[in-house]
Amino acid sequence: MPANRAAENALGTIGTVCWTIQLVPQIWHSHRTKSTDGLSEWLVLLWGVSGAFLGTYTIVQNLNIPLILQPQLFTVLSFVSWAQCQYYARKRSKAASIAMYFAALSIFAGFEVGMIFAVFPSYRAGNMAPVEFFGIFSSILISAALLPQYYEIYKYKEVVGISITFMAVDLLGGVFNDLSLAFKDEFDVVAGVTYSLVVLLDGVVILCAIILNPLARRRRKRLAAAGSTSDVAQASAEHSLEDDKRPEQNVVPAEEREVAADTDRAILPADVEKVGA
Repeated sequence: MPANRAAENALGTIGTVCWTIQLVPQIWHSHRTKSTDGLSEWLVLLWGVSGAFLGTYTIVQNLNIPLILQPQLFTVLSFVSWAQCQYYARKRSKAASIAMYFAALSIFAGFEVGMIFAVFPSYRAGNMAPVEFFGIFSSILISAALLPQYYEIYKYKEVVGISITFMAVDLLGGVFNDLSLAFKDEFDVVAGVTYSLVVLLDGVVILCAIILNPLARRRRKRLAAAGSTSDVAQASAEHSLEDDKRPEQNVVPAEEREVAADTDRAILPADVEKVGA
């Protein structure tokens, strides 16, 4: 495909916008529900760390401006979500969670700047191995980060705690970033693999949500119906037990009542005569 600088920047900008806002639905979801249950803190932590490696790679490789900005914004939002996990899931104080956020941001921002200055001289000398390491390692981190999330899905038997909008926008960001690379003078294989892995792994999460979430809803309905039936049966059994515990009343047979009545009538005149006498 012929190089097209305008198309490269346009598609890269769309991808960057997607990867800038993709974590916003997840951050809002966690804030609204006051919970991060089902969201792996390792997912957002490793994504934040991977942004420092990918940022080093994109700056040294001098990719287009949108693709250079994307890892920086990705890291900032990933660490915001990670701080939410500290606050909601780990029950740390708000002050501690905010302090951890800024500490992580400062550490990896300093790491990225230091690595850029460390790697750039060798890159200009024609040694591609160091910069390629940063690109490859960022791909490994982005991919590995989703493994703990897959475990959360396996544990809950459905996709909970993670915004599907977040996954869908993240997937689209990978698609547009891949397309932007196609219009470069030379296709960047490492960056392309990174973006393609995001598309693949996000797609697996979305597919799990499509398949597992309806099954989980039906399972909960069956359990609720079974619970209602069990409650009715238990109430009926308790009622029967109370009936069994009631003391039996002495019931006089009809024949005995008639004999008693005849006896009373036979005795009554004699008693009257005694009273009259």
